[in-house]
Amino acid sequence: MKNIWTLPLYCADYTLFVVRKDVSGWDTRGLMWDEIIKQRWTNTTLNILLVDDVYLNGPTLDVNGAEDFIRESMRIITEDAVKKATDVREKVCEWHSPEDLKELLDLQLTDEGESDTRILERCRDAIRYSVKTTHPRFFNQLYAGMEPYSMVASFIIEALKPSLYTYEVSPVFTLVEDAVLRKMREVIGWKEGGDGIFNAGGSLSNMYAVNLARYHHCPDVKELGLSAVPRLVLFTSQECHYSISKAAAFLGIGTKNVYVVPSDNSVVFLGLQNSCIKYDTFGVKGLNVRVCDQGAVPFMVNATAGTTVLGAFDPIEEIADICEKHNLWLHVDACWGGAALMSAKHKHLLKGVHRANSVAWNPHKMLMACLQCCAFLVRDKTGLLQRCYSARASYLFQQDKFYDVSYDTGDKSVQCSRKPDAFKFWLMWKALGSKELEQRVDRAFAMAKYLAQEVKKREGFRLLMEPEYANVCFWYIPPSLRDLPDSTELWEKIHKVAPVVKERMMKKGSMMVGYQPHGDKANFFRMIIISPQVSRQDMDFVLDEIDRLGRDL
Repeated sequence: MKNIWTLPLYCADYTLFVVRKDVSGWDTRGLMWDEIIKQRWTNTTLNILLVDDVYLNGPTLDVNGAEDFIRESMRIITEDAVKKATDVREKVCEWHSPEDLKELLDLQLTDEGESDTRILERCRDAIRYSVKTTHPRFFNQLYAGMEPYSMVASFIIEALKPSLYTYEVSPVFTLVEDAVLRKMREVIGWKEGGDGIFNAGGSLSNMYAVNLARYHHCPDVKELGLSAVPRLVLFTSQECHYSISKAAAFLGIGTKNVYVVPSDNSVVFLGLQNSCIKYDTFGVKGLNVRVCDQGAVPFMVNATAGTTVLGAFDPIEEIADICEKHNLWLHVDACWGGAALMSAKHKHLLKGVHRANSVAWNPHKMLMACLQCCAFLVRDKTGLLQRCYSARASYLFQQDKFYDVSYDTGDKSVQCSRKPDAFKFWLMWKALGSKELEQRVDRAFAMAKYLAQEVKKREGFRLLMEPEYANVCFWYIPPSLRDLPDSTELWEKIHKVAPVVKERMMKKGSMMVGYQPHGDKANFFRMIIISPQVSRQDMDFVLDEIDRLGRDL
């Protein structure tokens, strides 16, 4: 019996047919139309091209089959990752240990591919065993909730696979990013322009800021490296994001050259003032003079607008006065708190932000754009960002192109390939308008205030501090501990409560709320309230559920 097999080939008009081959060679008399294609003859001569044992005639992707797979995948996504994941009656997560989950997912990669049916099952499993961060009772992180317009924008981005370095390969998204950055600068208060870039995370934005501030202070560092600069130091509060110290380590500044200004804890925890930094230590007779006496050169101050744990805001206006007096770059990390700028009622929390040299702001947090969506904004209008980061790759940034090359913005980024994350914010903003975004922010503030009031009313709950933002921090004290005198021993026992309650809520799947210690404070719960899906009933449920899960401790 002859060894007969078939090869799919395409004519010049991409009409699909099949050629039969046996041991004696190509049998042109065996030319057959594929059953799925309308039968018609073409006068095109068949030329079979073989290179390195690979046939190059026509595409090898079955587009129709791909469309069917995508269509079925979208049905699963809509049903499981959108509808079920946002249903308050469903679990926030289906907990399994890492070893058990490895077995359930069958993570091994093999030489042979699987059928589409099996791959769709993989999709269902990935959704099933993932944490549903869009669930109304997910309060664990600084992002939450389902945003339909931004989600659709994400789908479009993935379908088109753009990369945002030159206008020629990404014309729409280049203009979108420019428009969004202009509007965000306007909201900050930079009426006369500025610069900026979207990048892969708030930590990266803070790293951009540290490097740009150093370049501004000493431009020679770009070409000559650390040998061209003295010992540089920067100031920040002990409440700042850890990315500041990471940036110092990564950029060769050194973590010991990050001068941490102590918080006035006695003030913070009384709730009289939530600002992170006690800035009377920051003046001419404070740290600035002290580090100069040590031969170090201050170049930057990092202020935080919305700290990760407490949701506290540094006094930007006062810090700006000090920075201007001593010619220091002022960066405001507003990754979390920047959304307050959208609210006429709450934007006072960032008073003075327009005086900053740079701002980091993540719309994927309070404003709910799909992850990730992070802007780094600069007040400078002289091209400082471009000069600091440009490498002038000639294969991308040719200066003799047929269009305005100022739209080739990729050389301002440390990345080459870069996703058009601004589109996820732009489409949402177009759909909702600034007024609806403002209402979302105001509602989150109001919901946090309601929860704080309920915490103060309930037996066994103790508020850590009055919330300044959407972070509500509190302790749960089980009945067995409520009559004990306030002592070190009591707080050691309270410290053990939150981890157990967290374990129980995760394994039950009823909700997700974070916890952590803070300085010398015992573990406490940190509720983050963002999503407009959340109701007063959900706030009540959280407190009831914590009590149910921890009453026996």
